[in-house]
Parts: sequence; C-alpha cells; structure tokens
Amino acid sequence: MKWWMVMLAASVAGCASTPKPSTPSEQVRVSGGVVQGSVADGVLSFKGIPFAAPPVGDLRWRPPQPVQEWSGVRQATAFGHDCMQVPFAGDAAPLGTPPAEDCLTLNVWRAADAPADGKLPVMVWIYGGGFVNGGSSPSVYDGSRFAQQGVVLVSFNYRLGRLGFFAHPALTAEAGGAPTGNFGYMDQLAALEWVKHNIAAFGGDPDNVTIFGESAGGGSVHTLLASPKAQGLFHKAIIMSGGGRGSLLGGSKLSEDTPGGPRSAESIGVEFAKSVGIHQTGPEALAALRALPVERIGDLSMMNMGVPTYSGPMLDGQIVVEWPDAAYRAGRWAKVPVMVGATSADLGFGFARTKDEVFAPFPDQAAARAAYDPTGNADVRTLVALTAMDRTMIEPARYTARLVAAQGLPAYHYRFSYVADSMRDEWKTGAPHATEIPYVFDTVEARYGAEATELDRKVGREANAYFAHFAKTGEPSGQGLPQWPRYEAGTDLILDFSASGEPVAQPDPWKARLDATEAAANAAAASR
Repeated sequence: MKWWMVMLAASVAGCASTPKPSTPSEQVRVSGGVVQGSVADGVLSFKGIPFAAPPVGDLRWRPPQPVQEWSGVRQATAFGHDCMQVPFAGDAAPLGTPPAEDCLTLNVWRAADAPADGKLPVMVWIYGGGFVNGGSSPSVYDGSRFAQQGVVLVSFNYRLGRLGFFAHPALTAEAGGAPTGNFGYMDQLAALEWVKHNIAAFGGDPDNVTIFGESAGGGSVHTLLASPKAQGLFHKAIIMSGGGRGSLLGGSKLSEDTPGGPRSAESIGVEFAKSVGIHQTGPEALAALRALPVERIGDLSMMNMGVPTYSGPMLDGQIVVEWPDAAYRAGRWAKVPVMVGATSADLGFGFARTKDEVFAPFPDQAAARAAYDPTGNADVRTLVALTAMDRTMIEPARYTARLVAAQGLPAYHYRFSYVADSMRDEWKTGAPHATEIPYVFDTVEARYGAEATELDRKVGREANAYFAHFAKTGEPSGQGLPQWPRYEAGTDLILDFSASGEPVAQPDPWKARLDATEAAANAAAASR
C-alpha cells in the first residue's frame, strides 16, 4: 500500500489538448444551476458537476442530500475530489485529484457536434477498488472514445470505506426505518437518478442507459440489478470481474449476527467507535463520530486487536435485500440484457498448502484433478491461483450468464485474455485483474504511454466498439466486428479477446474446470 502521495493536478485526458474558447452551446442547465464545459479533440466534456450536497459535517453517514444550488455559470472543466481513501501503491488507475470527504461529483462526455436533442445512448461507469479505493478522475477512465462512438459517457464518485459502508445502532435509530449503512450504494442510486433527470440536456436518452463497472464496480452492477431501489434507472448492464455468487466483498447483515459467519455491520461499527474512544451508543455517539477528523475514518486500519472494524457492503433490507444470485434465481431482478465476463488471470484468494487441500472442496475430486492438473505436474501455487480465480470471478461470470439466458434475456459472456505487448514477459499466465479497462475505454496510451503498440491500440478500438454497440442496441456485434454470439448454456459460447489480439467466438475451453467449480459451489451452498 502506498500512503499519502503527491497527486496529479489533472488527468492525462484533460491535459491532452488546449480547450477552445467557450461558446453558449457548451453551457447546460442541470439540477443546481448552469455548468460550463469545454471542447477538446471534438469531444465536449463536463467535469466535477455536483450531484448531491457535500456529505460532510452533519451529513456524514446520511443518504445523499439534494445538490446545493449555485448562481451564475459554474465552470465544469476539472474533476472534483475523489472520495476519501488511502490510494493503492502502483495502482493501474492512479487518481487525478487529492481525495477528500467532499466528493459527490460526476462527469459527462459527448461528441461536440452531436445534436443537443440527439437521444444518444448513455453509459454510466462505476469504478472498482474493493469499496475502499478508486475514483472517477483516473485518465484510463476518460470517456472521449465512447463519446466519439456516439455515446454519452457518465462517471461519478461514491463514498468508500467506512465513510461509504458503515452501520451503528445509533445510525439505525436515527434513520427511523429509512435505508442506512450502504451509503456508497445510496450515492450510486443518486447518481443514476441525476442521469434520469438531467442527461437529456446533454443529448442523452434517459430511456437507454447502460450501467457498467469492474471489480467492486462490477459487484455494484450486480447489486443494482437486484435492488428494488434501482428499478427503472437503467436498461442494460455490463459486469466486468464482478463475481456473481453471494457477496463479492463484505457479507454482513445490518443488525443481525450470522451464526458461524460475519458479525452484524452494527457490531462492527460499534467496535470501530470503541477503537477511537467512543463508547456511547446513542445520539451522543453519532455526534462524536461525525466530529472525528476524516483521516481517523478513512485510514486502512480495518482491524482492532484482531477484530474487524469495517464491514463493507451489507444486507440492509432495503437497497440490498438479498445477494444478487439469489435474486436472479428467483426472478427478482431488473431483467435487462447483460454482458458479463472476467480476465484470463483474474483475482482470487486461496490458502491451500497441498494438492489435497486444493481439491478437498470439490465433490468429484477426480474430475477436478483431471480438469486442473491433467498431468499431475502442476505446482500447488499454480493450482491455488487457478482454482481461486475460477471460484471468485470466472465461474460466477458464467453462472450469471446462465441465469440470465435461462430467463430468456440476452446474455453475452466474454473472457479477456489479451496482454499488452510491453507486459508479456511479466504477465505470462494471462491478463491480470483490471487490465481490460484501458481497452474497454480505448485509453491504452494513458495506461502504457510510449510502450503502447499498434496491436494494443487495435484491441482497444475493437473492445470499445463492442461495448459501445451493446449500449446502443443491447447486442455487442456491429461495425464490421467478428460476431459475438448470444450465450446459451447448451453451446457455452464465449467471446475471447484472445492473446493474439483477435476476438474469437468459441466454446469455452475451460468448461471442465468451470463445471468442477460449479459443482463445488453448489455443494457448498447446499451445506449452508
């Protein structure tokens, strides 16, 4: 982890060219007042637009409140602060602004020559970072390429860590039956409500909105698909390395300890309060917690004497009523077209020390060994990595695609296997977690700089085109791209953004592995 560091003053994309002088067409009225954008390279962008009141002081740990109106024209040419956090060291998407508690802003990109009433498709990006890191300012998230594809791209910030996901008995009492705890998810809902009510002013179609996110952002898309509070706010969804079985991160209930499982989020919140010297349980506890310096809350000390003091997202009974896979199985979800996938060397955690421990969770150990270690020569570390990523990301993506397809909705399953030319000696096992993002946004130069090759750029153009076409039509194929077949369990066809740089539609070559992992997941669920 990297502690406080000097942040870039502005994103690479924002500095790429000098904006031309403003014209009246670059002013838009939104909730709160008039904002002034700027044009660069044929793209009109607006940055740092408030979509809610600053969640500071007495508004800390409250649902996002209506944006405060301003007079005159507000300049929207620089990103607002990313939300409070301790940035990761070596993050592939480094923040472009210093983190702060006052952070509820969003950004919009559209083609400068698009008609103001063009009813363009809208894509809304939700960043990842384990619900403790991330923001909308990184240059790899620049929306210009999507804008050039005829899409209005929106990105926004949501509260993180204990500021975003925190419960306490006094907070629950204060809420009086209103949602509490998952404040980061409340921010996501508020941003989508802002899009619904304001995006037409930018030429976007509020009836054609696609949400997409990676890692914690992909997990957030799962949550929004299943949340009764999000219904009607979007019309298509893309889940990138977002899991799909149970809770990706977190897992606590708001007020109830789970026997043999996580303590309640309230219990964890009380533990944190005690760790900072606050032992009261009533309104005086909230006053003391809200008076804490933000650095005392937004640090990375997630434990106190070995006891967790951060819950992550929780089952709150209103926004998160059940885990998404349960909602999918029961048909209690948004029922929209879904694109879902993961990278070929994705994230997973395992702690087995021997091969026997690796294969112990599989009901048919012989089949699992044949799928993962057919020669018997694989080393334990390799097997731990493969089974962990399949369990955490790869198989849950397929599981989601199968549930969607089984209910008659369009599902498109992908795997991202391409590795940047400059990283092939280092990333020999495949594409690591989050490395598809610069290709989806077609911002490979922002990620790899002068080391970006023409093949890297080609993959970026193609990935960006697939995602944009899905946002436009609900079907990703188009613009002369190789056909991406609709997913069906019987054919098990995926689109692989292959290591060669060519998109390849094929039956999933990892089917035997994922079948074994699916059997293990079903056996574990049946035993609970």
